[in-house]
Amino acid sequence: MPSPVFNSIAAILEGDFKIPSDQIRPDTTLVDLGLDSLALMEFVFAVEDAFQLRIPEDRLDPREAGITLEQLCSVVDEMLDQPVTMLPPLAAHA
Repeated sequence: MPSPVFNSIAAILEGDFKIPSDQIRPDTTLVDLGLDSLALMEFVFAVEDAFQLRIPEDRLDPREAGITLEQLCSVVDEMLDQPVTMLPPLAAHA
């Protein structure tokens, strides 16, 4: 049974990138989606925006061959589970 994260990512692919639902499976690689390099980056940005997070490139480089949707979901799940670090407020300038 697909996870809520996978379902959200699938909805982005279907709605924004017009990928047919039969091509969206956990074992589908990002390369297999048929997106060019610009669309692939836009897809990652759309996922980040949907989950209100930023994925560091060392955690997921979409240009790397073989990354599956399942791996993307795992990264998103892990990042969602991390506590949010708050930055201290900026000191007011006199």
